[in-house]
Amino acid sequence: MLAFVAGALFVIAFVIRVTETSTETVFSPTSLMFVGLAFLAVHMAGVGAGWSPRGGRRR
Repeated sequence: MLAFVAGALFVIAFVIRVTETSTETVFSPTSLMFVGLAFLAVHMAGVGAGWSPRGGRRR
């Protein structure tokens, strides 16, 4: 799921960069790229990857 968020941020940064839209400093293509890389790094670390609830039934 986090990889999809990272991909969406990369697409938004690409569109802003290609269309040369002037935006605030917070929403610059570079800052969006860094946020996307952070989400991708968290995804690659295994956070948010298909967890199962602990407890409940025992086998």
